[in-house]
Amino acid sequence: MKVYQTEQIRNIVFVGNSSSGKTTLGEAMLFEGGIISRRGDISNKSTVSDYYDIEHHNGCSIYSALLQTEYLDKKINILDTPGFDDFNNAIFSSFKVADTAVLLINAQNGIEVGTQIQMRYVEKMEKPLIIVINQLDHDKANVEKTTEGIKAFFGNKAALVQFPVATGSGFNAIIDVLKMKMLKYGADGGKAELLDIPAEHMDQAEELRNKLIETAAENEEALMEKFFETGTLDETEIARGIKLGIVNRSLYPVFCTSAKKNMGVGRLMEFIGMSGPAPTDVPAPKTTEGKEVKIDSKGPISIFVFKTSIEQHIGEINYFKVMSGELGESTDLVNNNSLSKERIAQLLTVAGKTRNKIEKIVAGDLGATVKLKNTKFNQTLSASNNDFTFEPIPFSEPRFRTAIKAASENDDEKLGEALNRLHVEDPSIQIEYSKELKQIIISGQGEYHLNIMKWHLDNIYKIPTEFLSPKIPYRETITKPAQADYRHKKQSGGAGQFGEVHIVVEPYTEGMPNPTKYKFGTKEINISVRGKEEHDLAWGGKLVYLNCIVGGSIEARFLPAILKGIMEKMEEGPLTGSYARDIRVAVYDGKMHPVDSNEISFRLAGRNAFREAFKNAGPRIMEPVYDVEVWVPSEKMGDVMSDLQTRRAIVQGMSSEKGFEVIKAKVPLAEMNKYSTSLSSITSGRAIYTMKYAEYAQVPGELQEKLLKEYEAQENEED
Repeated sequence: MKVYQTEQIRNIVFVGNSSSGKTTLGEAMLFEGGIISRRGDISNKSTVSDYYDIEHHNGCSIYSALLQTEYLDKKINILDTPGFDDFNNAIFSSFKVADTAVLLINAQNGIEVGTQIQMRYVEKMEKPLIIVINQLDHDKANVEKTTEGIKAFFGNKAALVQFPVATGSGFNAIIDVLKMKMLKYGADGGKAELLDIPAEHMDQAEELRNKLIETAAENEEALMEKFFETGTLDETEIARGIKLGIVNRSLYPVFCTSAKKNMGVGRLMEFIGMSGPAPTDVPAPKTTEGKEVKIDSKGPISIFVFKTSIEQHIGEINYFKVMSGELGESTDLVNNNSLSKERIAQLLTVAGKTRNKIEKIVAGDLGATVKLKNTKFNQTLSASNNDFTFEPIPFSEPRFRTAIKAASENDDEKLGEALNRLHVEDPSIQIEYSKELKQIIISGQGEYHLNIMKWHLDNIYKIPTEFLSPKIPYRETITKPAQADYRHKKQSGGAGQFGEVHIVVEPYTEGMPNPTKYKFGTKEINISVRGKEEHDLAWGGKLVYLNCIVGGSIEARFLPAILKGIMEKMEEGPLTGSYARDIRVAVYDGKMHPVDSNEISFRLAGRNAFREAFKNAGPRIMEPVYDVEVWVPSEKMGDVMSDLQTRRAIVQGMSSEKGFEVIKAKVPLAEMNKYSTSLSSITSGRAIYTMKYAEYAQVPGELQEKLLKEYEAQENEED
């Protein structure tokens, strides 16, 4: 493939519901561009973009695939993405480097839930959009219903550029209102014969063309003035108005295809090349500091890695976009994330698993390289005199969590290495080795997402694994002040141990004043704070440690040992062994022995005094609570609300948006186990949700009693 200049490049990302035909359209575009000599088929596992074993096994796209084709002296880079929302990480990484989204709609089904979900992503990423009604050759294709759905969802932004003469098995002709011609195809598709529009379709064609011209004119003041004066625009003016409308996202042109029969594909490619945004037409990428970096082949070299894959016999392959400059082989760059040096030894153009060497890649183009030492997904490489770093890819928060373990303890180390490699390929899979829960917790976008990961562990890495119910990271705290004394005394011949500690514990809140007096029944304790330490805890919350020793009853050298003992018990809370948080401890008195007092004595005294005081301080178990937002069709609203109520949800509000009812609620993490599977079952896969950590809140009394009994039973079993 020749080296294309920035203005000749078009970067598009295919989005759409599963089975909308994205992979098949990509195959047809590569065939039309001469990149492949024969179109592959999903059923016989021969497509260019679906080349992983798991994709062949499941019969659908799991990963994004970079494809490339050529048409009318333009290079079109295609990012084919999965249709299942469990793999939305591939969509977001592709959006990062694509300049235009191409939304495929299955003419049999119209606007599906996946269409709506992915349109939300298009809007979130503010991408220009081209809409394609596909599978018009199917017997159940319903172009009228599909067009109505498009208009209902996208409003006046959606503008029909084409409509079919007939659908189903007779589909072989498209009326194009830009060309004002009928495109007629032979049985094998390919190049269309341009014919005059039949008389029975002329009125509809003229009506749509007039609407398109008016919409195009609205995108520039000069065009609007010309339209008001003459009532029309010439071909050059229409093209300019359409391109401006696409770029500023006020116009979504709608095309018609049968990707399977290769009908309408060449015309779509022609339009993308002529009117689709080039990399320089869309807003410039920004650095983490908010600086815009112009897509300019004459600028300093910088590239952004948007995908890392690991393949057998090759190792890591890094896919990138050249953000500025021209990148050639044997170029030395700096990784601005890790500050390590890298050499680009090979430059590759990519069409699925086919990679060919190329001498250079210019700004705006996509490519790949191998054998980088310290560079991964989401990182920036640039010339040594550029220190900027591009904004990272914004992934969705995890929605599904589970625990995992190797079937054999002998595979524990191998499992850890494999999980880390899988995370490199898919950063939306989060892995936590929880010392607190004594589990490996993995989080992802849904049960399907993590089942695919498990398939790789079992079949590619040959590590049999099993999923377990994930434990909940509860926290322990207190609700009122309490006092305790503890004397540690041990004599067993030789040196003894002695340490006595008097403490007060109380709930900590930000900004609370230092104490001066505590009262417990008839007993008053006067406090004089001599020293204060605030410790931000790794698991959240704080421990505030007050030195209130007067008169040297405990020497200052033993205070760190008391703190260490308290911290040990906070790491293994007195109620359930969970971490404790948000507590203030005042050490106000104690006793020493001139010979037997030492650090271990005061560590144990502090630990046990804290435990006794904690149990008398209105101890409570706290649980993580998440902000959950559910998007659900209105007819399923009642079912979803009923289910949320069984999960102890507190509804914060409801609203409507683009055909969905939106429920916002706070839900305990303990009640969200396998919620994605349950929600899909309740709504037939038509609802989506997001969840994000909000806070810790006290568990209800009956649940606390249950947790205490479970912990006690567990302790008895271990004894």
